[in-house]
Amino acid sequence: MPLAPLPQDPWSATLAALGQVRAAWPSRGWSWDGRLQCVTSSFVVELETKARAAAGIAMRNEWVATTIASAPPAIREIADRTGGLRAGQILLATSAGAGDFAFGLWWPWGDGMTTSLRIGLGGFRATDGAQQKLRDAFGVEL
Repeated sequence: MPLAPLPQDPWSATLAALGQVRAAWPSRGWSWDGRLQCVTSSFVVELETKARAAAGIAMRNEWVATTIASAPPAIREIADRTGGLRAGQILLATSAGAGDFAFGLWWPWGDGMTTSLRIGLGGFRATDGAQQKLRDAFGVEL
């Protein structure tokens, strides 16, 4: 009797895409935002175009303050849980919130010179183990 193939990690494709984001990221390193359970990196305004291109490698769906009300429930929940979207902020996602997904919180600072991108995992399999895999993918320790 042939052996059944081992089940693939449900996060492997998402984490591989996020690894490409990390490789293309134009700024300094990543750290852990324990409050929001996300990896985070900040960059100066001069790197915005490169940062948007890097984020877009994996997260092609986006919502802003004026469109978040029409987002799928899982995406609206992320927005609500993280304080809502203000003008200039963007919620990015690998999918439209069906099943498991990665999301990005694009948050310009009030100084007009700096923006942060926080990347987290959403969906029912966004367990502690999946969070550790996210930190590993970005070289982040607690």
